[in-house]
Amino acid sequence: MYTNEKMLESIKKVEANRAANAVMEPVRMTAEEKEQVLATYHPDYIKSEFEVLQIGPNKGEKVPKELAAILQANSRINPADIDLSKVDYDVDVLVIGGGGAGTSAAIEADNNGAKVMIVTKLRMGDANTMMAEGGIQAADKPNDSPAIHYVDAFGGGHFAAKPELLYRLVNEAPDAIQWLNDLGVEFDKMPDGTMVTTHGGGTSRKRMHAAKDYSGAEIMRTLRDEVLNRNIPVVDFTAAIELILDENGKAAGAVLMNMETKELLIAKAKTVVIATGGAGRMHYQGFPTSNHYGATADGLVLGYRAGARLLYADTLQYHPTGAAYPSQIFGALVTEKVRSLGAKLVNVNGEVFMHPLETRDVCASSVIRECRRGNGVPTEQGEGIWLDTPMIELKNGEGTIEKRIPAMMRMFGKYGIDIRKEPILIYPTLHYQNGGLDITADGMTTNIENLYVAGEAVGGIHGRNRLMGNSLLDIIVFGRNAGTNASSKSKDVEVGALTLSHVDNFAKEMAEAGIETDVVSPKLLPNYTNQKAI
Repeated sequence: MYTNEKMLESIKKVEANRAANAVMEPVRMTAEEKEQVLATYHPDYIKSEFEVLQIGPNKGEKVPKELAAILQANSRINPADIDLSKVDYDVDVLVIGGGGAGTSAAIEADNNGAKVMIVTKLRMGDANTMMAEGGIQAADKPNDSPAIHYVDAFGGGHFAAKPELLYRLVNEAPDAIQWLNDLGVEFDKMPDGTMVTTHGGGTSRKRMHAAKDYSGAEIMRTLRDEVLNRNIPVVDFTAAIELILDENGKAAGAVLMNMETKELLIAKAKTVVIATGGAGRMHYQGFPTSNHYGATADGLVLGYRAGARLLYADTLQYHPTGAAYPSQIFGALVTEKVRSLGAKLVNVNGEVFMHPLETRDVCASSVIRECRRGNGVPTEQGEGIWLDTPMIELKNGEGTIEKRIPAMMRMFGKYGIDIRKEPILIYPTLHYQNGGLDITADGMTTNIENLYVAGEAVGGIHGRNRLMGNSLLDIIVFGRNAGTNASSKSKDVEVGALTLSHVDNFAKEMAEAGIETDVVSPKLLPNYTNQKAI
């Protein structure tokens, strides 16, 4: 419920201009205008918020300060205290992470006859997959093609995506949708069974497949059920805190820690899949986040300390529409689908100031710019911009919001805001880790054999910015890819003697570089108290 006088005064201006704003088509920015707004307002361009790495495979490259602190940190274990001869789990494929990428990998590894196990620090499904709302892209309509999808995504990522990864993403997208459909995902469909598709920011075709506005939850529900139905072992509330290599430098398992008892366990594996997700709970630059509680960049730390290279670790995605009011849901995701259905971004004076479906980085930067110009609406946490949701039913008819974005309606309805009648306040929220571990087209890291990566822990699939709907797609395409290839590879692997020498070597490198820190990593969980994080 809006009670602030300034908000109520501003809402009157929004309402007065709504009819005209609804039919007005804002002009798209030129390439030069986009570059200017990014360079001036996007958080990735603030040089003071980054630090150059002093050690490791990416020495000399910049990353966010918060990430540098955990990449160049102390291990949670002393290798001398670990008895690697006492193996608690011995599998063909060890999957670290229980989100969409990890479960997809486990399903395909199981399909391929491998002995596979999932280990996850929370519960299976406690992942950013569950938080995703708007949809999943795939060029499976007659007016579309993987080639057009490629062009949209390549340009949207500033032409920085690894071509072989993006090629795989778009070409395997239609099959990924069919796979999910066959598993039981309840996509939105027309009466004749044709899947409903909509636009997303930066797309030239309607290729967004969705399940209302809880697409990720529906996909995760289906994948979780499939894992359980197959009786794939899942070790939950147990974090991987260090990779294990063999004497030949190949991935061979992980040291695990029970999150409650702190008991250490040894998992031996012929191949390992890192599917640990994103980093929103690192709260880079103090931003709120749309991410789940465990998104603390664990996979990047595990891989980096073992010697795996990172790619584009200096770039994050700030979703342009995080909830800015009320404070109880500050930072929560307001799906891009709200804008694809017709809602526009409106400033304190009731003016539309940009096209609502520019790419996410451009849109987020434009919202920040509008607030810096003094055109934001004051809130308890700072300020925000209106997302004029009543426009949706003005353009598409009564009942559209309840039918197409019911979760959004319920989320704001809990606080007395009826998004069918009142606009909502938004501001960018830390949403996605564009960078991650560098992989080849088969999903294996470029410099550690038998170590595979899938999902948000991968760098290079999307370049330096991701289009809506391509993250739910990449967890399926590259999760399945990793599971299939890791299981096939495991059939010919003879694991050498297990070792944690890389942990000692990393500590030595830190000492030689003069790095002294009390930080231990991976972080595992965020700290919202005065106590130290786990």
